[in-house]
Amino acid sequence: MTTVERRLPTPILTTPRRRRWNGVRMVAALTLAAWSGLFWFLMLTGRTDLYLSTRTSWIVPMGAGVLGVVAAGLALSARTTAPPPVRRRHVAVAAALLVPVVLVLASPPATLGSFSASRKASSAGSGLQTYWGTFDRSSDITLLFVTAAQFWPGGTQLLAERAGSDVDFVGFVDRNVDTPADEFLLTRFVVSCCVADATVTQVRVVNVPAGAFEVDEWVEVRGQIYPVGTEIIVTAATIDPVPTPDVPYLTP
Repeated sequence: MTTVERRLPTPILTTPRRRRWNGVRMVAALTLAAWSGLFWFLMLTGRTDLYLSTRTSWIVPMGAGVLGVVAAGLALSARTTAPPPVRRRHVAVAAALLVPVVLVLASPPATLGSFSASRKASSAGSGLQTYWGTFDRSSDITLLFVTAAQFWPGGTQLLAERAGSDVDFVGFVDRNVDTPADEFLLTRFVVSCCVADATVTQVRVVNVPAGAFEVDEWVEVRGQIYPVGTEIIVTAATIDPVPTPDVPYLTP
C-alpha cells in the first residue's frame, strides 16, 4: 500500500497596510476647531452680545463645546489605511466656512451704528406683534414699546394717550442731512436672533444743545414724549453721555 503524504498549505505572509492621515477628516476637524475657537473667543472676551440677541446667545457656549468635541473625534480617527484624496471642493468648502471666523477675529469690537441705521429697514409690526400683549396703558414707555406701538394697529393711539409722559431712553446719536443742529435721532437696533436680522428704531430728540453730541455717541435722554402721527418726539430735559451698553441691542 502506497502512503500518500498530505502537505499543509504554505501560509501566505502579508505586510500590514500602513495607516496614513485622512486629509478629508483633518480638513473637517480643523474647520470645526476654528469655529469652536471662535465661540470660545466670543465668550472669553464678552463679545457675544455684539453678534447675538440675549435669546440666542446660548448658541455660543453650546457651539464651543459641541464643535470642539466633534473636531477632537475627527482628529483622533483621522489615521486610516485607505484615506481618500483631498479634492479641490473640500478645500473650497472649508475656506468658505472659515471666512466668517477670520472676519470676526480681525474686526474690532463694535456695535451697529449710524452707517448701518441708514441702510436698515424700520421695524415691522409682524416682528413685534406677538409681544404687544405685554404693553398697555400702565406699562413703562421703553424704546421697544415705542417700536411696537408705531407699527401695531392702535399703538399710536395708545402712545398718544401717554403724551407728555416722562421717558428715559438710552441709544446712540444719528443725524440725517436735514436734521437741525439742535436735534438728533436717538437710535437703537432691535435684534430677534442675530445682527443679520437687525431692524432700527428711532425717536426724534429736540431741545438739544447745538453741536454738543457726535454721531454714534451713546447718550441717555430724559424728557417728555409726544407722538405726532407715526413720528415720536422727545423733548429732552437732560442728555448725558453714557458708555456703550454691555447689551447694545434690544430683544423683543
